[in-house]
Amino acid sequence: MSQLRLLPSRLGAQATRLLAAHDVSVFGWRSRSSGPPAIFPSSKGGGGSSYMEEMYFAWLENPQSVHKVGTHTLPWATAREGSPGAGCGGASWDSFFRKASEEASYGSAQPQPTSVTRESRSAVSSRTKTSKLVEDHLAVQSLIRAYQIRGHHVAQLDPLGILDADLDSFVPSDLITTIDKLAFYDLQETDLDKEFQLPTTTFIGGSENTLSLREIIRRLENTYCQHIGLEFMFINDVEQCQWIRQKFETPGVMQFSSEEKRTLLARLVRSMRFEDFLARKWSSEKRFGLEGCEVMIPALKTIIDKSSEMGIENVILGMPHRGRLNVLANVIRKDLEQIFCQFDPKLEAADEGSGDVKYHLGMYHERINRVTNRNITLSLVANPSHLEAVDPVVQGKTKAEQFYRGDAQGKKVMSILVHGDAAFAGQGVVYETFHLSDLPSYTTNGTVHIVVNNQIGFTTDPRMARSSPYPTDVARVVNAPIFHVNADDPEAVMYVCSVAAEWRNTFNKDVVVDLVGLGTEAKA
Repeated sequence: MSQLRLLPSRLGAQATRLLAAHDVSVFGWRSRSSGPPAIFPSSKGGGGSSYMEEMYFAWLENPQSVHKVGTHTLPWATAREGSPGAGCGGASWDSFFRKASEEASYGSAQPQPTSVTRESRSAVSSRTKTSKLVEDHLAVQSLIRAYQIRGHHVAQLDPLGILDADLDSFVPSDLITTIDKLAFYDLQETDLDKEFQLPTTTFIGGSENTLSLREIIRRLENTYCQHIGLEFMFINDVEQCQWIRQKFETPGVMQFSSEEKRTLLARLVRSMRFEDFLARKWSSEKRFGLEGCEVMIPALKTIIDKSSEMGIENVILGMPHRGRLNVLANVIRKDLEQIFCQFDPKLEAADEGSGDVKYHLGMYHERINRVTNRNITLSLVANPSHLEAVDPVVQGKTKAEQFYRGDAQGKKVMSILVHGDAAFAGQGVVYETFHLSDLPSYTTNGTVHIVVNNQIGFTTDPRMARSSPYPTDVARVVNAPIFHVNADDPEAVMYVCSVAAEWRNTFNKDVVVDLVGLGTEAKA
């Protein structure tokens, strides 16, 4: 094939002699504005040479398709009167190229034009198929990345299914929620059963390197569009992004043993029964209950268990009013007698535990963690009426504990902050506290933030309360991953909290767990 491609350049040396043998005079075709005629065989005669090449390649396709030498169809050549090329039936380009090819090939066998054509068509077809294959694989990679970035927008986060946690019902066009959206990636329904190579930026394949497009979409839907919504692709550290992908994309990661399920159920029952008892016994008293998000108690205990397993010995908590009594009873393990007696209006100021309202008080307690059988010290910092004011106090207390323990890396002492959704988005002290998180003199080496999100805030529709899609968007400024989770799926909450604790103790960075639930809001 390469010899044939070089043939037009060799024909120039033969052209004059062969045309003379045909008794054909060659004249340069002159345009109205051109200079002297360009002689066809000359290397400088670009016009004639290009035309000859066109004729040659046309001849390779079909020997009968080329023009006749000496006819009126060739504006640059005229035949001498009486020559074989005169008139319309002169010698053909076919004959000319055959003779020229024989001389230019130096005795080598001349391939037939038809075989060259088949080879050319086969090569073109092969290139087309390869190009389509590459484009389809790139499309699948873009599809996977789209779910990683925007899958949380369509995740089923609202327990009632009537609200959108991101305040927007718009479905991103690059998510395959219906078959017709395959066209966004130039894919068709027939491509659903084709196998595609998985990129290194996903773990949905597990031990498999290839999956069908149908299975790829199914696994992406299960990971990013169910009861967990993940925001992490804005993080500018590849290792951290890969870590999160592996934790959530790997098939079968959310499998719990029977013992773990029983523990989760027991904690959930204790949380709910405590709220039920207070509601029946003191229905008219301020309780700032946890109704609608009772899963917060198992969530906190899961974080503490996982942190204890990774070496943490002291956990310092800060939280608003909502759920404080439940946390004191079921997490810190304050005596129930002390909590209940504070509901008695006859309690005198001189009695133990007085001096402030019961839902402002804190607690310090050291006990054995039953999951790890290790000592754990739990502190709940007292909180005034001003919501989120406790955040820098908790960070300061944690920093002091780390300093006096010589815990410069935060491997022994950590902090947990509980927030309301409206306060988290609206209080400036939250933003200020986040910006202390990585300062060398102030860092506590990562905090786990839990947002108890009832989608109501201070009795205000969030559409009228904030401009950002989520109440947690303030955490993006420090590259903290944000895990949204449906509070009516306890197993999903348990897994997310376990990953959050592991993240904090692995990378010593802040992390946010957004518990999307229902219920009343505790106001100061």
